[in-house]
Amino acid sequence: MGLVGLNGAQMLHQLLLDQGVEVMFGFPGGTVLPIFDALYETPIHFVLSRHEQGAIHMADGYARSTGRVGVVLATSGPGATNLVTGLATANMDSVPLVAITGQVRSSLMGNDAFQEADTRGITRPVTKHNSLVADVADLGRVIREAFYIARTGRPGPVLVDITVDAAAAVVGAPPDLEMDLPGYDPAIRINPAEISAAADAINAARRPVLMAGGGVIQARASKALGRLIVKADIPVTTTLMGLGSIDEQDRLALGMLGMHGTATANYAVQECDCLISIGARFDDRVTGRLETFAPHAKIVHVDIDPTSIGKNVSVDVGVLGDAKDVVNRLLPKIRKTTRRAWPKKIRDWRARHPLTYKRSGSIKPQEVIARLGELTDHDAIVATGVGQHQMWAAQYYRWRRPRQIVTSGGLGTMGFGVPAAIGAAIGNPRRTVIDIDGDGSFAMTMVEVLTAVRYDVPVKFIVLNNGYLGMVRQWQELFFDRRYSSVTTASPSFAGVAEAFGARGITVDSRRHLDGALRDALAHKGPVVVDVHVEAEENVYPMVAAGKGLHEMQLGKLA
Repeated sequence: MGLVGLNGAQMLHQLLLDQGVEVMFGFPGGTVLPIFDALYETPIHFVLSRHEQGAIHMADGYARSTGRVGVVLATSGPGATNLVTGLATANMDSVPLVAITGQVRSSLMGNDAFQEADTRGITRPVTKHNSLVADVADLGRVIREAFYIARTGRPGPVLVDITVDAAAAVVGAPPDLEMDLPGYDPAIRINPAEISAAADAINAARRPVLMAGGGVIQARASKALGRLIVKADIPVTTTLMGLGSIDEQDRLALGMLGMHGTATANYAVQECDCLISIGARFDDRVTGRLETFAPHAKIVHVDIDPTSIGKNVSVDVGVLGDAKDVVNRLLPKIRKTTRRAWPKKIRDWRARHPLTYKRSGSIKPQEVIARLGELTDHDAIVATGVGQHQMWAAQYYRWRRPRQIVTSGGLGTMGFGVPAAIGAAIGNPRRTVIDIDGDGSFAMTMVEVLTAVRYDVPVKFIVLNNGYLGMVRQWQELFFDRRYSSVTTASPSFAGVAEAFGARGITVDSRRHLDGALRDALAHKGPVVVDVHVEAEENVYPMVAAGKGLHEMQLGKLA
């Protein structure tokens, strides 16, 4: 389709179609009216959220679960500033997004016009890149650059701010579509010497552990990773972002490591003689006290971002490259190995310290998640909010495949689960999508259940309702003498709210009703909110306290 004669808004939609965009999320306003008017002429499906933060989390959930670029559209001023938390969330977790915001007329910029904000300045710290388009002649080039930057190298969010006059202007001559990014070259030439050094370290190891991060998921490297670990007989632990890199029913799977990781994973990392990290950045929630982290290990760090290698942990071998490319180059250099002593030690840890909890008269949150896993054959896409429920989900769902968990890792954004689940369900219409949430996190964005109802998105919202901001309460119990300051939630009937919104609502306050309620929710054709009243003061274990090493984890009352 020719672009000459279109206005900027019509051109924008054509450019989005050229990039393969099928769905957008957002909220209208004055400066984006030309863009919304052009929606009448495009096949792109637009999802109207109830809040811009909800819209960008939907785009994020869509992107994480599909691997495609998520797109969000918002107006100037408060519309743009309401995207900031979502941009920071995506930036921390390397999620490819393109955010398009409206801006006031070029002649008014800098005059404190109505709904004017310095969107570029505000969002620069939380985006991979951002641009201002004040001339329609620049629009084609900038949009193509935005998608290219968002999806290449270490993925991330890119923002394009478009003035209302640029959106309304008519394209009078063939626009320049050639990208101009002289300072950006994501093509990585893998160093053969680094591959050889990494292979030598792996082949020499007697007690290796591989740590898979979110980069394995982003690079679609899970199958290649599976071949590597089988050939070298290496047990695998994952970060929160790396869950699903390996089927957790595999004999080599150790589960998640870190602050709330499995005892087996944490002990294995502390005693390994070679730690191979692929696509992870050694976040503080993973390492615990840095001075005591993996003290006996030669560390091999594979990452696509050169600034991540050696940033938090000193490494012996750094390999710069895409996770899939690096693993495929490593494979021919790795010796076929069968280990005996190391797997036996891991089996002993697993037998002595399984993930478990003490049953009582109240419903335990862990049993809700474990039962959800069983009922869905551990194959649903699961979004979460942030808090205790997030960690229990990570521990007990038993992940089978990549892009199955949709959760805010680096930023820890409460309220993420509800809209992210909606975005994931829109991107995966034939899959079961569940939001496992806490009462505090759910309440932050539960208005987006209205969006699920409006578009008939059949998300199952499972609220683990303990009446507290649970993770904060747990810290107050353990480290602040049970001084519970501002952590009780006093929530409404979430099932009643769901019914008022037009969704199905179910309340569960007895174990004997739990199984039936979960089955009913999963069988229902539309959105369902299941409000499960769980043990109020249950804690997440294992737990590595601040300033402690992974080997100093608290194992809980059953240890």
